[in-house]
Amino acid sequence: MFNWTTKIFMIVTLLVVTAVSAQATKISAYYTAPYASVKTVKSKLEKAGFKVLASYAPAGHNSQKVLIVTNKKLMTLASKKSRGFAAIQRVMVDTKAKTVMVTNPSYWLAAFMQKKYKASDATAVQKALRSALGKLTATKDLLDDDELSGYHFMIGMPYYNDMIELKTGAKVKEKKKIFELKLANGATLIGVNIGKATEKFVDKIGADKALLLPYTILIEGGKGYALHPKYYIALSYPLLSMGQFMGISSIPNEIEERLNKSLK
Repeated sequence: MFNWTTKIFMIVTLLVVTAVSAQATKISAYYTAPYASVKTVKSKLEKAGFKVLASYAPAGHNSQKVLIVTNKKLMTLASKKSRGFAAIQRVMVDTKAKTVMVTNPSYWLAAFMQKKYKASDATAVQKALRSALGKLTATKDLLDDDELSGYHFMIGMPYYNDMIELKTGAKVKEKKKIFELKLANGATLIGVNIGKATEKFVDKIGADKALLLPYTILIEGGKGYALHPKYYIALSYPLLSMGQFMGISSIPNEIEERLNKSLK
């Protein structure tokens, strides 16, 4: 006799197993690391093979210093067309809060390398960060790992490839330049000071994530490109609510305006 109970049990079990296996892995945008002074963190990063390109006080927060770093692996990955934003990672030392925040290479490389990303790309970078900074603890700023290559905040919002195209033949004014990194493919990634007043948007949505600053411009093929602020800010704040997003609704256009004004 056909056992319907057994059949139903098997079907339910198969559906549960399939659903579980299909679940995406949550990945954090950031790590925290044991606190140390800016000088100590910088020294340890350099000993671990990183080049510290700049130290920046975001939004005029003198108690926060964002260290922009690169290494050979990041430079190699970034020397592909339209992938220059992958050349750097960021470490923020907050001397007031006594915290160290670090970008998670797995998260940011997956977002910036798009279809060209392999999980192994981040392994060496993560290992070097651990060597420099000690135990890295993932924050609760999570997205599904399978969302990152096609991330956008919501329907109608920009993706990675929907970059702002700036002036042709763009060059960044020296007084606005935070760092300049030349890549093997002839492109250049430049950190730009977009002004304290514009950068203050981080105070409204979370100054602990101020390491998304300074904003960067990629000069490639004689043109300047920047990640669309509606993409980059949302990617930097995975827990951003619609209310918070609407609270800084004027900022994307202001950032674009400031980026263009930083060029000559």
